[in-house]
Amino acid sequence: MLIIPAIDLQNGEAVRLFQGDYAQKTVYGNDPAAIALGFQNMGAKYLHVVDLDGAKDGNTANIETIRKIRRAISIPIQLGGGIRNAKTVAMYLDEIGIDRVILGTIAVKDPGFVKEMLAKHGPEKIVVGVDVRNGMMSTAGWREDSTIDYLEFIENLKAMGVKYIVTTDIIKDGSLTSPNWEMYEKIKGINFVVSGGVSCEEDILRARDYYAVIVGKAYYEGRVDLEKVLSKY
Repeated sequence: MLIIPAIDLQNGEAVRLFQGDYAQKTVYGNDPAAIALGFQNMGAKYLHVVDLDGAKDGNTANIETIRKIRRAISIPIQLGGGIRNAKTVAMYLDEIGIDRVILGTIAVKDPGFVKEMLAKHGPEKIVVGVDVRNGMMSTAGWREDSTIDYLEFIENLKAMGVKYIVTTDIIKDGSLTSPNWEMYEKIKGINFVVSGGVSCEEDILRARDYYAVIVGKAYYEGRVDLEKVLSKY
């Protein structure tokens, strides 16, 4: 199991939202690259970065901050938020050196684009974000809900050759109330990252049978000794 610390970016700062609500934001630092280096020094083997401005508006608003993060650390980075065309995918993977990009909104609205990116860059480079509210897929920085069942969506991803997904219960995100384990137990046959609600070391331990778990607010709020946890798992 990978334990992946998270940095969410808004206006060049490291922040966390509550249930994806941009009006409920906490700022944790104005030097995300330094935070990323701190995670690497703690022993993190992977980093999860989300461009919240990009997720909301479909742009690359935090690209310079992302460049700084990439230059600051040597561990792999997976990046999501606003990645909705081939040019942006290529820029992050080929120019900036991001290791995996996460396709969210575009994967729901244009599944053919996922197939295209898998064919061009390979399944090790393309991750799909499965963002769920009340069992249905959500898009546009979690501001728009669809009528697509998340399990049906995942089955379609598997059929097209997707190897990795990041699965988030939006209601749990930033809540520190433990992940939606019932939701995760229904997912079979694909490598998935547990995201949303991690509150303590016990939650991380419970995710040990899955591919990876993301730790965000629990670290920033002092609920998890990340260095200790990384050394144990």
